[in-house]
Amino acid sequence: MSKLTPTPGQTVGPFYGYALPFNKDNELLAPGSPGSIRLQGTVYDGAGNTIPDAILEIWQPDSAGNIVQRTGSLVRDGYTFTGWGRGSVGNSGVYTFTTVNPGPLKPGAAPFISVAVFARGLMNRLFTRVYLPDNEEALANDPLLSSLDPERRKTLIARRDPDGGLTWDIRLQGEGETVFLDFQQDGSLDLASGDLTSGDLATS
Repeated sequence: MSKLTPTPGQTVGPFYGYALPFNKDNELLAPGSPGSIRLQGTVYDGAGNTIPDAILEIWQPDSAGNIVQRTGSLVRDGYTFTGWGRGSVGNSGVYTFTTVNPGPLKPGAAPFISVAVFARGLMNRLFTRVYLPDNEEALANDPLLSSLDPERRKTLIARRDPDGGLTWDIRLQGEGETVFLDFQQDGSLDLASGDLTSGDLATS
């Protein structure tokens, strides 16, 4: 009986294309809908250069803090908030989503959007969060944010734009590196690791 050789590992990008992009994938609801905002930002590598071919996925509750439990989230009907979106980064490294301000999952909690990053040089996708900047008390009491030093904490908090939208940049390595998260096998967040992790990054 012959022994099979394991297939060598590959990075998670950039070779998406088939079945990943789909119509209006970055619109969790239609632009211009009541309460809609734009979440935007730029993805940078460790040298500070923009990454033109990453893909981001986001998950979030609606504006009342409810987790959306609907089937068919790939179907964009123009008015139903899906709670999930996928957006490709353009040639300039900029991504954009049409979404809503997420509500807190429980009273007094800091609202946030969960994010997964797929990009060149990554052996595994990276997980992180983007927090709304508005409620300083809730941010100060958040278990994750309070476990980080102030400079690291800032990498997870978006800026509020004059039009009410959010801007949040992602830095995969280097100065100002975004905090990325480790999860245990049961799916719970590992807060015992102090500064958490920056994930498995291949050198580019």
